Amino acid sequence: MLYRRLGRAGLQVSALSLGSWVTYHNQVDTVSAVEMMAAAYDAGVNFFDNAEVYAGGRSEEVMGQALKTLGWPRLNYVVSTKFFWGLDREGSAVNRKDTLNRKYLMQAIDGSLKRLGLEHVDLVYCHRPDPYTPIDETVRAMNDIIVQGKALYWGTSEWSAVEIRAAWDVADRHGWHRPAVEQPQYHLFHRHRVEHEYAPLYGDIGLGLTTWSPLASGLLTGKYAAGVPAGSRGAMENMAFLRDGLVDPAKNAAVAKLAPIAADLGGSVAQLALAWAARHPRVSSVITGASRLEQLKSNLGALALIERLTPAVLEHIDAVTKGLAE
Repeated sequence: MLYRRLGRAGLQVSALSLGSWVTYHNQVDTVSAVEMMAAAYDAGVNFFDNAEVYAGGRSEEVMGQALKTLGWPRLNYVVSTKFFWGLDREGSAVNRKDTLNRKYLMQAIDGSLKRLGLEHVDLVYCHRPDPYTPIDETVRAMNDIIVQGKALYWGTSEWSAVEIRAAWDVADRHGWHRPAVEQPQYHLFHRHRVEHEYAPLYGDIGLGLTTWSPLASGLLTGKYAAGVPAGSRGAMENMAFLRDGLVDPAKNAAVAKLAPIAADLGGSVAQLALAWAARHPRVSSVITGASRLEQLKSNLGALALIERLTPAVLEHIDAVTKGLAE
């Protein structure tokens, strides 16, 4: 396993990590979570990503039960969660949803820690920006969560470069804990934000990245070339919003052209896509997902391809995906 620092922070995370979005509770129960987390850990994965909103909090419960069963030393693994949308199962009071105000954040962290069965999380993210709460209120609340020992680092997810810089400047001005990491979507068909918009932040504030959806929700596995297979992510009712993108003819044609490139490197298209995302020098960790042990093991095989991505291979990949990336 490769380990990288979280931007300028001292924390080291595995280049490939394991996330729970979509899968935990919906497709993966506690028994399966224990099996896959154990296999990932044995392979060197030390970072496990979650969020309050995943499966309405039940994803955190599954991961928490798995961590209790596994009994790893707490210093050996990194856990993250994210806040913004709240939990529908606990009602829809005005200060509980779609916000980053202090009242919500200070209670959300306690709820997540209870579900995860932990005294602290290592990373906590503001899952989306909140244009209605003053940025200094949000930043101070995140700082206080860290000061209280309930989290060690904080960051953002799907914030613009301007928003991240504003949060960093507020924290820096007051001597508060600054955001260390951003969690953006990043894959072969979604590249602009990571490769261009955030570029000034890497050197200026040392921003680290933990990227999500490296396989474009499964599109970059090739399994959607003939439509949406039963049992796939795209077939799930709560994932209906993804379907048009998954069956995009031009993108599926490009995926087919990537197959021989991957084969020449000794891997699959999915492994090629994961290695491509992980090879970016500012990506601290690529968050992978898996609903089966075999899928997890295959994903981890992407590590072997990273060093095989020569400039010539990357140019070939760019030529295949030209005009299709956002």
